[in-house]
Amino acid sequence: MIRARTLLLTAALGPLDYRVPDGMAAPLGSVVVAPLGPRRLGGVAWEDNSFGAPEPVGDNRLRNLLEVVAVPPLSAALRRLVEWTSAYYMAPPGAVLRMVLPGVAFADARRPIIEYRLTGEVPARMTAQRQVALDELVGEQGTVRELAAKAGVSEAVIRGLIEVGAAASVAVSTDTPFAQPDPDFAPPALDGAQAVAAAALAAAVAARRFDPILLDGVTGSGKTEVYMEAVAAAVRDERQALVLLPEIALTEPMLTRFTARFGIEPVAWHSGLKSSERRRAWHAIARGDAAIVVGARSALFLPYANLGAIIVDEAHETSFKQDDGVHYHARDVAVMRAQIEALPVILASATPALESLAQVEAGRYRRIELPARYGGASLPSLAALDLRSDPPDRGTWLAPALVKALAERLDKGEQSLLFLNRRGYAPLTLCRTCGHRVQCPNCTAWMVEHRLVSRLACHHCGHVMPPPAKCPECGDEDSLVACGPGVERVADEVKARFPEARTAIVTSDTLWSPARAADFVENVDAGLVDIIVGTQLVTKGYHFPNLTLVGVVDADLGLDGGDLRAAERTFQQIQQVAGRAGRGIKPGEVLVQTRMPSAPVIAALVAGDRDGFYAAEAAARKSAGSPPYGRLAAIIISSEDADLARRAADRLAAAAPRGKGADIYGPAPAPLAMLRGRHRFRLLVHAPRTFALQDMIAAWTARIDWPAKVRLTIDIDPYSFM
Repeated sequence: MIRARTLLLTAALGPLDYRVPDGMAAPLGSVVVAPLGPRRLGGVAWEDNSFGAPEPVGDNRLRNLLEVVAVPPLSAALRRLVEWTSAYYMAPPGAVLRMVLPGVAFADARRPIIEYRLTGEVPARMTAQRQVALDELVGEQGTVRELAAKAGVSEAVIRGLIEVGAAASVAVSTDTPFAQPDPDFAPPALDGAQAVAAAALAAAVAARRFDPILLDGVTGSGKTEVYMEAVAAAVRDERQALVLLPEIALTEPMLTRFTARFGIEPVAWHSGLKSSERRRAWHAIARGDAAIVVGARSALFLPYANLGAIIVDEAHETSFKQDDGVHYHARDVAVMRAQIEALPVILASATPALESLAQVEAGRYRRIELPARYGGASLPSLAALDLRSDPPDRGTWLAPALVKALAERLDKGEQSLLFLNRRGYAPLTLCRTCGHRVQCPNCTAWMVEHRLVSRLACHHCGHVMPPPAKCPECGDEDSLVACGPGVERVADEVKARFPEARTAIVTSDTLWSPARAADFVENVDAGLVDIIVGTQLVTKGYHFPNLTLVGVVDADLGLDGGDLRAAERTFQQIQQVAGRAGRGIKPGEVLVQTRMPSAPVIAALVAGDRDGFYAAEAAARKSAGSPPYGRLAAIIISSEDADLARRAADRLAAAAPRGKGADIYGPAPAPLAMLRGRHRFRLLVHAPRTFALQDMIAAWTARIDWPAKVRLTIDIDPYSFM
């Protein structure tokens, strides 16, 4: 009898033992299907000594594996990455494995997926929902579920359209091979510093060893063109290259740039893909047929057959940290995967995270610098507008100097960008009569008005409601007012001041897919947009040569709250959005509206003293023992019952180890005390860099008998303090 230790795709269990029936082979790494009670679950054959030793089970009690899936086994290196991620982030190994093996991994790539598209036929019996579907799905194709989600209707509506012939089936092959890139298709004309950097990166790929590199270049210095040469080196060596992006909205523009360089579009991986696209991509990656992969953070865990290089673009971005499920940071896991697989990892950024700079300082990473913009373009000038001495007109949000600068750019036929990191029209709806604030019923958060779609929305749980006609508290009509600006409100002001200007609002609400982002880029490049009003989505990745003015509407916004990285994030965001200006031959100008011009972060931006800012920030962190010079962990206890959550948090605090080298703070209500209907209490653990934080937390939390209705969440190296 052959016994196979198997890690199943469930967070509830560790590895289990199964019998390998006669005639079946399940070597280590094999993707299998196994029984668990009445269910069939996917899993992977794993080493016996991993994740601790489960209690031995007699041979007579073992159940047979049901199937070995016809996909390449997971490599030993990838299995080690799963183990490391699980141990470091204190996540169930089955939950980590789910990121490696999504549902499409178990589907036969040789079998086509049936999708549907409109035929142009109009149903004899028309309903409001059918009309919505017909309007929204013109030119679209997908499964019933995908089309229903895209149109915002039920699946029954889509099935009804199929039954009456208004939609027809299309068989989509998912094993069609991808075209292979040509590393010599269109090599870029690199200047001196770029050529040196590109040669260094290509040499790192050829060396086939672990080599963590910080590619530190100012905005517009050509970092993308430079690291593409590392990608080209991997392709020449018949290996795969992975490029991670912080936002899926950046995927489509990046695919276009890669297509221009390599002659074919790389393989994309992100949550916006259809099932057929995901199945085709996953199997091509596992076979080694996908030479270049461009994707969001989840692409990091895919089973690459022959990975040769990892690039993390905009590596400072906090969106690389996942805040639900497995709380991993893709930048750090990318470095670990590169170490395990002995390959270079390139962290590209104009504003590196302090964590990356600390690694350079310690000699663990090497830094390659691009100190100047490509082609002789100059960095934009930056000035602060003191709103205390030169405030906007009453009821408006743009200072007179910024309004004048916008008018000048319009006269010249140049483009401008206004940055405010706040979605919607207004962050708060307030009753003038009684002071009531419209709050989300599921979260301790205000409902944000989105006037473009006439709704109030919670940005934490997704709850939406129509704007109330009267105050829910006092019943007064016409007493509710919008307080504060969001990008929609700023856009309204722009339209009122410059009715002739063509304005685009850029947020995750308007660019919800790579295709929408591509349309936006095309419109700007074609000169069909005069003024862009956007959130942090526009701070990275975009290159608009005719954009010469950037206005930061509220530079102080990110400095509020208890986030230890608040100053660093503010500096990065403003520096990045400033970098959108003057990327062509025309000089750029950046105007920063602030009520705190003497704040260190604002002063450093105006002075162009990046090194001075980082040095001061590092010194402050060192003195406080804060990351990256110390360690933090957040422990969240939540329940739908507030008293139950509070009692569980108190019990955990009472059992806390004292005098063990770590400081424990709390419990206290989390800043976002209720989220999605669950009441939350938080403890923070602060420890020295060398402290065995995970071991301490594991032993500590194991002492508590957790009630079934209480959820424990552990966030190692937290980035969100909500």
